[in-house]
Amino acid sequence: MTLWFGGLSFGTEKLKIGELAERTGVTKRTIDYYTNFGLLKAERSPSNYRYYDISAVEQLNDIEKCKEQGMSLEDIKKRMIDKNAEEIDVLELRLKIKGLEKDVAEVLSQLEKSNLKNHEFVKKNVSQESLSLIQSLLLLLN
Repeated sequence: MTLWFGGLSFGTEKLKIGELAERTGVTKRTIDYYTNFGLLKAERSPSNYRYYDISAVEQLNDIEKCKEQGMSLEDIKKRMIDKNAEEIDVLELRLKIKGLEKDVAEVLSQLEKSNLKNHEFVKKNVSQESLSLIQSLLLLLN
């Protein structure tokens, strides 16, 4: 949440369009065009100033690199949408893995409370390959 006081935002760093232009070397007019085209998002303050999240600096740099490679703005927009979808997929996978970790910990806890025979049975029936795969996934996602 961003709090506004006297035209200033608090909580996360926000940049006015001129500050964003200065940091990136992209004109205010171009930033405005990209915003209207849907490549950048701006928040409006109560005094109607446009403020951009600090991540807009990286987004603008990415847009300019893509343009240098000859990509159209429409292709760049599709690329950004695909990138966001991939990030959401990774986040969902991480959440599922955390849920699985919790489930496994709960099952192991219950097994330890019961008898050791059941615990040994589970240990013997989980292959070394499965354990290695789980460990690799956890390392990649952390």
